[in-house]
Amino acid sequence: MGGFFGTISKQPCAVDLFYGTDYNSHLGTKRGGLATYDPDKGFNRSIHSLESNYFRSKFEDELHRFEGCQGIGVISDTDPQPILINSHLGRYAVVTVAKINNIRDIANDLLEQKMHFSEMSANNINQTELVALLINMGKTFVDGINLVFKKVKGSCSILILTEDGLIAARDYLGRTPIVIGHKEGAYAVTTETTAFPNLDYKVVRDLGPGEIVRLRADGIELLQAPAKREQVCSFLWVYYGFPASDYLGINAEAMREASGRAMGREDGTDADCVCGIPDSGVGHALGYAEGKGIPYRRAVLKYTPTWPRSFTPSNQARRDLVAKMKLIPNRAILDGKRVVFCDDSIVRGTQLRDNVRTFYECGAKEVHARISCPPLVYGCQFVNFTSSKSDMELITRRIIQDFEGDASKNLEKYSDPSTPEYRRMVDEISRRLGLTSLEFSKVDTLVESIGLPKCRICTHCFDGTGCHPDDAYRQDHPEA
Repeated sequence: MGGFFGTISKQPCAVDLFYGTDYNSHLGTKRGGLATYDPDKGFNRSIHSLESNYFRSKFEDELHRFEGCQGIGVISDTDPQPILINSHLGRYAVVTVAKINNIRDIANDLLEQKMHFSEMSANNINQTELVALLINMGKTFVDGINLVFKKVKGSCSILILTEDGLIAARDYLGRTPIVIGHKEGAYAVTTETTAFPNLDYKVVRDLGPGEIVRLRADGIELLQAPAKREQVCSFLWVYYGFPASDYLGINAEAMREASGRAMGREDGTDADCVCGIPDSGVGHALGYAEGKGIPYRRAVLKYTPTWPRSFTPSNQARRDLVAKMKLIPNRAILDGKRVVFCDDSIVRGTQLRDNVRTFYECGAKEVHARISCPPLVYGCQFVNFTSSKSDMELITRRIIQDFEGDASKNLEKYSDPSTPEYRRMVDEISRRLGLTSLEFSKVDTLVESIGLPKCRICTHCFDGTGCHPDDAYRQDHPEA
């Protein structure tokens, strides 16, 4: 995943840029980058790895270098960015939040046109540079951004720092969010409304899917109106959104509590208490406790002094160790109790299996799991919310492989909670993880808790629905 922040002001912007970008840090753990523009001193850029330390500690000592009244920052789980460009459109810096599935095909087409790539990342194409090359092929920024929408299979939201303001463009199907904020003498644009309150920005509005705007210190210029369709990622609310953030005006924590309440009301399981797996399972558990009418207890806690967030080691065994070490069970709460644990999702199942074993070792009589989204049956093609490289990393697909001899057989049945195939799969997950019982939220409950029509929400990873922005763009622009 990833997030960005940009600001343009009548005053120097470095402080707002620094803290606004930092408020996106929960969205990525690999790299951070800042760029500013000053008419006298030009562009200034810095990029640092975040894999062994935090954004603030990497950039704080060099903040004085970022002069000027406009800038952009990014937290990225992909490539080093921002990218600095000098083209017929002028000089600019660009950042993206994107997942480009056909990056090799686009790159080969560009190479055949005698273009070249200079920003290689571990010998791979830098997808933000690829986006910049596509933008440069347009007669204008809007023309070039629409070429990105036309070409990219996956998703791509873009923030550009020009010599004449900031240009923001939301993914053509709106899978990732962009919101505009304002305070006296300044505008800002970001993926997370969490970045606004402590910097005194007030939300102006969200960008629509495919919408393009230019921000200056004194106003907003509409460059392209929103497209007609929207497929915002439901995992914004389920998992990777910060609890205080709003997406399309819908708060992440409020949605998680609503989903938990609905699940608690329907659940006939007898239990003594409910606990959320920190952090993203807490809101769901609080709602579940209210809906079920049983107390919320902190039966497992995250050790925040040295594990405030999980860094992402490249080795899976290290990732598993990090996930285990930051969570500490509370034996005094667990001993002799029937406990319901709420978590955001089950991907591989490794972490939850280890947690369950520990809970029993601490004296729990029963361990029930309630998951705030449906089973992940389809790998995400659009936003990369997990680090899975293959659908076979999903516990659901491995079980389907064992049941059917083909991991892709009858997926529509295994994703439908009314079928015996679904029930058999869920019971097998429960058995493999050592749970007393396991239930997942349903797609209808998820959609109802978000509060948007199903047609505006991407639920591809649960039910296989969804389309690529390039397909939508071509349908909307048959002349393209």
